[in-house]
This record gives sequence, C-alpha cells and structure tokens, in this order.
Amino acid sequence: MKAYVLNGVGQLELMEVDKPELRDGEALLEVKAAGICGSDIPRIFVNGTYHFPTIPGHEFAGIVREVKDVKDQHLIGKRMGVFPLIPCMECEPCRQKQYEMCMHYDYLGSRRDGGFAEYVAVPVRNLIELPDAISFEAAAMLEPSSVGIHALRRIDFEGVRSAAVFGIGTIGMLIAQWLRILGVEEIYLVGTNEKQRELADKLGFERFYHTGNCDAVQEILKATDGNGTDLVIECTGFNEVLEECLVLAKRGGKVLLVGNPHGDMNLGRDIYWKILRKQLQLSGTWNSSFIPEEAEDDWTRTLEAMQQGLLQPEKQITHRLKFEELAHGLQIMKDKSEYCNKVMMVR
Repeated sequence: MKAYVLNGVGQLELMEVDKPELRDGEALLEVKAAGICGSDIPRIFVNGTYHFPTIPGHEFAGIVREVKDVKDQHLIGKRMGVFPLIPCMECEPCRQKQYEMCMHYDYLGSRRDGGFAEYVAVPVRNLIELPDAISFEAAAMLEPSSVGIHALRRIDFEGVRSAAVFGIGTIGMLIAQWLRILGVEEIYLVGTNEKQRELADKLGFERFYHTGNCDAVQEILKATDGNGTDLVIECTGFNEVLEECLVLAKRGGKVLLVGNPHGDMNLGRDIYWKILRKQLQLSGTWNSSFIPEEAEDDWTRTLEAMQQGLLQPEKQITHRLKFEELAHGLQIMKDKSEYCNKVMMVR
C-alpha cells in the first residue's frame, strides 16, 4: 500500500509499504478521508513523533476491509469514524472512564501508525459506525468536532448568555458552532484575517473582530456595556491572547483554555490580579471522550448533531486534495501561503 511515512523530523515521504498486520481486536480500515490537524505541522516538521518511522494522521474515516477476530466479521464493509486515542484501560482515569486522561495511552498518528495511508489498523473498540447521511469528509472531522464539545462540557452554562472565542482556526470555529447549538445568544469571534470573516459570515456569525483592524477587546467591551462576556475561550495558545481573555471576561465569568501553548505562559501581576478580583473560573481541557457503551459521550453527541444538521464541520473545509497531494496541503499549512481552515485529503 501507499503511505506517507515520517522517517525523521521534516522527512515525510510517500512510500510503498506493507499493509498492517492485524493484532487481536483490530480491524483494517481503508482510509477514505483524512484531515490535517494543526498539531500535525509541528509533529512532522519540528518535534517529530515518538518513534521513527511513523505514519502520521489522526483525523480520518473509512471502510472496514478486514478484521482479526471472527466475532467482528459483521463489521466488514461498514463505514467508520475513528477515535485516535487508545487507552490502556488499566490506570485510574481509565477505571473512571476518563479515557482522554489515560496515563499510558497509545495514539494513532503519533505513537503508532495513523491515517495518512491507504490502510490503517484500528482497534475495533475505537470505531464508531457512520449513518449513511454522514460523508467521509464530515466523519474525518468527528475528532476536532468532539474536541470542541468536550471543551465546552467543562463549563456550567447556567447564566451564560454571551461568549467570545479567540482564535478562529478549525477548533475555534467548531466551538462557535457548538456555542450556537447550546443556545448562547451573543457569540463574538476574534480572528486575524478577512478570510476568517468570510467563513464566519458563511456560517452565520455576524460578530467578528479582525485584530489587524481594531482593538477587539475594547470593541467587545463597548458592545457589552463595559461588562465583558460571560465566557471567554482561548484557542490560540499565545500568552498575549490569554491576557486579553482575562481582561475581557466578565466579573464572575468563566475562561476556558483550549489552545496548545506555543511557549511558556507568563502572566503579569496586573493580569493575575484580574483572576482574583473578578473571581474568574479558569478551566482547561484535553482531547475528547469516546465511551462506546454510553450514549452521552462526546463522539456520539457530535454524530447526532451532524445528523440533525446542527453541526456542519464540512463547511469549514477550505481545501480538498487527492491522496497524492497531501504533502502539498501540509506545506500550505506550514508556510501559511494560503488561508485554510481545514485541509482534507479525499480518496
């Protein structure tokens, strides 16, 4: 089969490799769509994966073509989304079904081979069956969409009428969609370019603030009579943006930290005082939760929202590329030579 193999930092090569050999409890998935995550860029070009060679890619969906165990034969030919985190099932968080916080997890696309390939071996437990109405492209966005709702489920939404989202990348825009689904009346988006504004308009969000054209914090403060918003969501991972979030948060408000940090996060004393004097509630979030035996996990809820037409992640796809063009998509994201919200490989 063909696969994009990372042989070292920055050494990604489209190669002919053997199909994965299935272990007990695994299925062979033919990949039909795979999205490039923002985290794939440093993983491929800067930091590397946990070992080499590795096939990256953790946002993908496809069709089951083979299974290892006889009891799983009924899965062959079925369309599936994939939860990329493989929990150990033994540590304390796993015993509490908090799999996203597993202490000894494996992960498709970084710790073991992922979806930038024609085929990938996936634990059957990590598969979620797709209704016919859900496209492979939408299914490949189950992972970032579930990250979005998982983040918001850290928050008690009682009394939350207004929210501001800083960082309108894939996750930030998906969170904006979720905020609307959850009934938040006033949603303020803070971005860095006009293409983001166009996407916000396309998705029906009217309150967009371009940081290159205005002081977004001051403008939102004006719009809220100087009060700020009930909830502020940080999706960039930049220190200065975190500080702006703490300034904008309403007294007694909530701040949700989503963005992976680009470096050390340091707060000046005046900013730190705002956490204390405004009695802010700060929450962190990590990954998403998939519990196949339960109906209210993040992935099931995301799939239901897609089926109902409430969540439309495929509208955020700005680039659709053939399998052979995946390296070009990675380069676009690395160089930021073109605006992109989600780059998707389709087969």
